[in-house]
Amino acid sequence: MKSIRKFLGSEPPPLPPPEIPAGQRVYAVGDIHGRLDLFEALVTAIEDDDAQSGAAETTVILLGDLVDRGPDSAGVIAAARQWQARREVRIIVGNHEEMFLEAFANQDVLRQFLRHGGRETLLSYPIDPAAYAAADLPELQALMAAAVPQEDRDYLGTFERGITIGDYFFTHAGIEPGIPIDNQSARTLRWIREPFLSHKGYHGAIVVHGHSIAEEVEVRSNRIGINTGGYIHGVLTALCVEGTSQRLLQACDAEGAISIVRRTIA
Repeated sequence: MKSIRKFLGSEPPPLPPPEIPAGQRVYAVGDIHGRLDLFEALVTAIEDDDAQSGAAETTVILLGDLVDRGPDSAGVIAAARQWQARREVRIIVGNHEEMFLEAFANQDVLRQFLRHGGRETLLSYPIDPAAYAAADLPELQALMAAAVPQEDRDYLGTFERGITIGDYFFTHAGIEPGIPIDNQSARTLRWIREPFLSHKGYHGAIVVHGHSIAEEVEVRSNRIGINTGGYIHGVLTALCVEGTSQRLLQACDAEGAISIVRRTIA
């Protein structure tokens, strides 16, 4: 693994370190994309880390895109629901959840969904691969409706747009620079890349996001990107913030062997 890179460049002078309220601890998890194996390993690592870090009011935030691309989206949804039943887990809706839900009724969205990993999502449910391959779009919508439980669809519909805790704003993709966080559109929060990624000004909070894949965690003065591409690079990342401290937990897949890497952000 490469070392964490800070991207400071010609950015403005740094603000005071961001913090969350005393007595709280937050773990934010990047895009899972159907990698149930990495997710399960990271859940165990977070539980262990939280137990070893002393008493706190702990919140886990999943930054969206639980589904698509990887092999077991249905399993990830089930695991997230089970974890949420045991502790405070809040989930942000990503653009892939948006496409998944809209694909049941909209064939144009279904085409887009299938081009971006939807096939893997659908085949993680009890849909016969041969029937999938032979189906046209209306037939595929019928297969989806029969195979994907309504409770899963309803569950995805409960996911949140964004969460503010202390000096941090947690969302899926990012925000439109120059627009107050409370006024951001749903599409922006789920889909934006530019001008958010290259913007150097302060957003009113440190934005913690996924969506845009980077080989390493991106730490800038105004944002922290933690989508390390679990389905491509085999690394699923969680950022832990407590007081003014920031640290990382990563589940890393090396040819099928999953290990946990812990590091601080200096």
